Amino acid sequence: MSGDPSCDVAHGKATPEVEHRGLVAVFDTPVAQHLVRYAKDLGYNAFVYEPGEALPELDGSYDVVVTNHHREELGTVLRDVLAFPVRWVGVMGNPRHEGPHVKALKDLGVPDEQIARVNRPVGLNIGSRTPPEIAIATIAGLVADRNGRPGGFDF
Repeated sequence: MSGDPSCDVAHGKATPEVEHRGLVAVFDTPVAQHLVRYAKDLGYNAFVYEPGEALPELDGSYDVVVTNHHREELGTVLRDVLAFPVRWVGVMGNPRHEGPHVKALKDLGVPDEQIARVNRPVGLNIGSRTPPEIAIATIAGLVADRNGRPGGFDF
């Protein structure tokens, strides 16, 4: 045994020190279901939020991922989320086009500095094609961001 703390964590012999983490997956989609499952495995307080329910208080430990940018409630949900001091907000979608959230938020009078808090695309570029792969790329990107890392193979 080397006594290396990082090896002990990897082998399940020590518990890593992890601050409180929360994840809200907005809209009940297959990606959201996988995101919540994987996030819970990583110790996140994670849940799916579907508009129509009351949005709970969200503090700076929460990351929010919008899993469907085609829903008509996109702007109002993001406006409401941005009213909280959440750590990170992102919307899934094609990075080659301006996200529909920009117009939706502008139409609601949300200031540009608040709109700029919304990240797009989300996750690591691993060529994801299925809901589980998209969820893995997304949660890996969030972990990398929380740890101040770029993701990928650069250490």
